[in-house]
Amino acid sequence: MRPNPKVLFVCHNHPRIRPGGAEGYALDLYEAIRDAGEFEAVFLARTGAPTPLQQGARQHPGTPVSSVTDDPNQYLIYTNIAAFDYLFQRSADKETITRDYADFLRAQQPDIVHFQHNYLIGYDFLRVTKNVLPDVPIVYMLHEYLAICHHDGQLIRTRNNEICREQSPRRCHECFPHIAPRQFFLRTRYIQSHLELVDVFIAPSEYVRDRYVDWGIPAEKIQVEPVALPPLDPPPEQPREKRNRFVFSGQFTPYKGTDVLLKAMALLGDDFDGHLWLYGANIENYVPETQARFRELLDAVAETVTFAGPYDRARELTKIMMGADYVVVPSIWWETGPLTVMEAFQHGRPVICSDIGGMSEKVTDGVNGLHFLTGDPEDLAAVMKRAVETPGLWDQLRAGIPPVPQMHDHAEVVSDIYRRLLGSAHGSLRNGSRLAAREAQNA
Repeated sequence: MRPNPKVLFVCHNHPRIRPGGAEGYALDLYEAIRDAGEFEAVFLARTGAPTPLQQGARQHPGTPVSSVTDDPNQYLIYTNIAAFDYLFQRSADKETITRDYADFLRAQQPDIVHFQHNYLIGYDFLRVTKNVLPDVPIVYMLHEYLAICHHDGQLIRTRNNEICREQSPRRCHECFPHIAPRQFFLRTRYIQSHLELVDVFIAPSEYVRDRYVDWGIPAEKIQVEPVALPPLDPPPEQPREKRNRFVFSGQFTPYKGTDVLLKAMALLGDDFDGHLWLYGANIENYVPETQARFRELLDAVAETVTFAGPYDRARELTKIMMGADYVVVPSIWWETGPLTVMEAFQHGRPVICSDIGGMSEKVTDGVNGLHFLTGDPEDLAAVMKRAVETPGLWDQLRAGIPPVPQMHDHAEVVSDIYRRLLGSAHGSLRNGSRLAAREAQNA
């Protein structure tokens, strides 16, 4: 019997090791595709040195590949990023890529390779994929703007945290004076040459698509599909006299705007009739100065802010969301299709967010949430005060929350992309020969 076509998902991290929005979405999609049964799904995540979570994993002798869970189709590949080239986003660990990753591809024989991210993996993985499996289509999820922007893909100016609306070698050199404009020109050409190998890009928002089209990816190669979440039936809403509880949930990075949020809380003062809970992880991964500044801002608002720290998304998210009235997304970068907004909407929580990018595209001001001027603590404080003090506002905004895309529907749309690629003349020839080769191996 002919086996189902196989899809290999490649991600920069595994959410059980380092939680994050892109990682969580990638695993949710993998599980939805796997459970639908039409495609065989395999998940490969890049990681570094083994962590305690991985101590029980099964190492594959002679390779840097191991299992990560009791799911036999989830794997980790260990790469050394000590000499990773962050400018060109390419790996110096060539042996792992050209030998071990290539061997993994040959062993798995996927019919589709779906890249979720290339951070810490390198765009080299795309080239090796095409070299080893020249007829296998590649799908690529545009989770951020790393290909366009050397500043961690944030499209934010380094000197003053201004929003960047135009990329060029000269402007990039202004952000990184030690790197010559010519290097940024070469960076763009290098990354674009690798992304030319991709058959279909998926963008989570119209804004993301437009930015990448402006940068050079053909519009006809990009399909806009909002991110989705697994089905959820939240508990019944509990009536409350006041709607004055705010939550931030996400990673603590300089771009997520937690400093803006804490400054807003400081402006509101100890007599503010509201409270903020901060849930998230990874503050320890940032430079000591960033950590110290975060702690300093937090200490100044100890009466009205609770630092709750990391949480288990699968077990605790619903409790966190249902305990909140408003979810605050104060990012100072454009965001693409922030999962936090979708998670808030899924639980019936209006969102207060910055007025740019993927956030403002998902949240309609005055309909299902409120906007504030990006990076402006005073405006955010005023909006939070209005949210607490305006009678009936919470109910009005909650009523305007749209249905949240469901992961099984999203997986069907993605599956249709796979079918289209496999059904093309090039894809049909490749699929038939690939499956025939696999049948011969299994005979």
